[in-house]
Amino acid sequence: MSAEDVKEAIDLRVAGIEALRAALPGVVPGEGDLDLRDGLLGEDLVEISLSTVWGALWGREGLAPRDRSLVTLGILIALGAEPELKTHVRVALTNGVTRDELAEVLYHSAGYAGFPRAVAARTAAREALGE
Repeated sequence: MSAEDVKEAIDLRVAGIEALRAALPGVVPGEGDLDLRDGLLGEDLVEISLSTVWGALWGREGLAPRDRSLVTLGILIALGAEPELKTHVRVALTNGVTRDELAEVLYHSAGYAGFPRAVAARTAAREALGE
């Protein structure tokens, strides 16, 4: 890996940490560097996501964070990825998506992803909201 590649990787990781902290204020610990490894199987998965998902995608300027949240919610509902959806419900609220808009995303997803996925997503969203 060249010095330029290393710098780009570090820059994406830093951007990822910033995006994650902005998306989940008060949830992601501390200032400065962040190490989310837990010593268990697959511990680097979150670390990898800092550079790829949070840095390279959420750190881009092409869409506002609110728009990225709406897109992400739709994708996660379609995939049936309820654990991730719970986190992204909170991210969406941070990014300005209202509870009424969350409900509309659920309703809209029923027509495209199907009622079972929409109902499972509603359950996950309710859990994330403490309902």
